[in-house]
Amino acid sequence: MSPKVSAGITVGATVVVGAYMVVRAYDLFRTGSVAGSALGAGVLLLVLLGGLLVVGEVRLAAASQRLGSELAAEGSVEPDLPLTASGRVVKEAADAHFSLRQAEVEQAPEDWRAWYRLAVAYDLARDSSRGRRAMRTAVRLRRG
Repeated sequence: MSPKVSAGITVGATVVVGAYMVVRAYDLFRTGSVAGSALGAGVLLLVLLGGLLVVGEVRLAAASQRLGSELAAEGSVEPDLPLTASGRVVKEAADAHFSLRQAEVEQAPEDWRAWYRLAVAYDLARDSSRGRRAMRTAVRLRRG
């Protein structure tokens, strides 16, 4: 399944669950009690927070896709790294690649290209949370 399809399914499921929660919040408000209204407000707050998080992640994904396309158009490609039988990059190769990318960022901390490559290296090293942070930095630097 392609990443776009899985993202679409995830966003769709989030919308369905959010809509269900809004209906339940409405039911809580209709009870007329203070506790029901407070719980309904809490549920609506959770729906809002979830929606903001999903929108933020979708925007980050779209921006990172644009940056990747821009790098590809410039002719910048990632090196071919050895893969395991399951298709993942060999850990030692990913670690060595990460060290190179980290040094690149240290030499040019304001270069969005270096941050983008570091984000990809984090992903190859299976550290997605730091990868997203690095990608946010790349997007921010590219916009700025």
